Amino acid sequence: MSGLGKGITAASIGRILKNRGYAVTAVKIDPYLNIDAGTMNPGQHGEVFVLSDGGEVDLDLGNYERFLDIDLSSLHNITTGKIYRSVIEKERRGDYLGETVQIIPHITDEIKACIRAAACDGIPGEGPADICLVEVGGTVGDIESMPFLEAVRQMRGELPEEDTVLIHVTLIPEDSMGDLKTKPTQHSVKALRELGLYADIIVGRGQRPVGPGTKRKISAFCDLPQEGVISAATVPDIYQVPMEMEREGAADVLSEHLNLSPREADTRWYTLVEREYRGQVRVGIVSKYGVEDVYMSIKEALKHAGRASATEVKITWLDAEHYAEADLGTFDGILIPGGFGQRGTEGKINAIRYARTNRIPLLGLCLGFQLAVVEYARNVLGWKDATSAEMGEGRHVIAILPEQQGLSDLGGTMRLGNYPVTIENGTRAMRIYGKREIIERHRHRYEVNPVFIPDLEKAGLVFSGSWNNRMEICEVTDHPFFLATQFHPEFRSRPTRPSPPFLGFVEACSACRDGR
Repeated sequence: MSGLGKGITAASIGRILKNRGYAVTAVKIDPYLNIDAGTMNPGQHGEVFVLSDGGEVDLDLGNYERFLDIDLSSLHNITTGKIYRSVIEKERRGDYLGETVQIIPHITDEIKACIRAAACDGIPGEGPADICLVEVGGTVGDIESMPFLEAVRQMRGELPEEDTVLIHVTLIPEDSMGDLKTKPTQHSVKALRELGLYADIIVGRGQRPVGPGTKRKISAFCDLPQEGVISAATVPDIYQVPMEMEREGAADVLSEHLNLSPREADTRWYTLVEREYRGQVRVGIVSKYGVEDVYMSIKEALKHAGRASATEVKITWLDAEHYAEADLGTFDGILIPGGFGQRGTEGKINAIRYARTNRIPLLGLCLGFQLAVVEYARNVLGWKDATSAEMGEGRHVIAILPEQQGLSDLGGTMRLGNYPVTIENGTRAMRIYGKREIIERHRHRYEVNPVFIPDLEKAGLVFSGSWNNRMEICEVTDHPFFLATQFHPEFRSRPTRPSPPFLGFVEACSACRDGR
């Protein structure tokens, strides 16, 4: 069912295979009618993850990139909207030569073609993929998932048996007596079989591990070997899941089904995950959304930076509209994330002012960058009417640039995906990145208004990163750590390669804590 952990399971299986030297890529199938996740409410659906080519996708693709340490493209997110749009466009062009266009074979053929295209897309820096993970979102039995499951059934029949393995993730709940119940698994396996799909491996999700007795019961009722039942209990850190699945023997079962030669596992990932913390910092994130998954990549980027510096990062979520200013002084660092719309912006601006004047490390991201500029204009330059064009009337130190509008009466379009940034020498940004030219991912519409840049710089705000006339990084020199980025560095952070702004921020938080 939805939200059970299929994405983490798929990413963990990919990590297990990658640890054995296989090149692994991944595809996420979302059965909703939206073309992509870009217009979806993050409070309902979770974070909109941005790919290098600007694709706005489900947060599970962020997990794939982090676990597999690869970059994916828009090809790797398939939605019902994309499939139907493509088929209808082909029908309008006459590509079907007058055929009656139907779910089978036209929709299912399109789904299979999209899966194959993503599988053959290759991995940047590695070449072709050896294995492609395909996660089918939703729940078995949902009407919207049926064409995708039928396409999977067809592909299973078209490929050699040893070239596919079907993994079914099911819920194994616990009753009031503490017994694990297998009935939901039995029913979902039955529903899957009615669609012509037979699971090779069952991953049982629950709050505690599935014991041998429960595994025997599932094996007997679901017609698969006991070693094909993998326990996936909830763990404190998602990066521990591959290690737990290793202990369950997942690698051996996968190798047997896919006819892979035995290989020793590279254990560096597990060594990283098990690294002990030597310290702890408290970070307050000022957000207007009440759902933590809206900022999943930020949480993970802080975790990556914490592991690299052996520092546990404890996050407190502060409601941008209702937090108490006195609480800000209890944190070792303050983070202002991205977002859209006017609600909560004044609370974020006040938090930025507090961090700047009280010398608390601050990291601003996207909207956080824009509001840092607004705060500086208001409270250092004295422009009390300074604001963003997104927020309403006033002195627009943040605006839509004419070249972004195209035609001035049509409004701006989103700036999405990878763009270059040039960093100025002698700045904090240069110290944390260590190079002059970088690439980072973007998702925004508004920019710093060039008209006001000279006044802001004269007042002491340093724009340490830019691209053409677009300001990308700002910082305050006489401060322990005051840095904000127009881009989203969290999208490129990996457990093995933490984002430089996040690493610098966590290290500054540690120094702030030790200096108190």
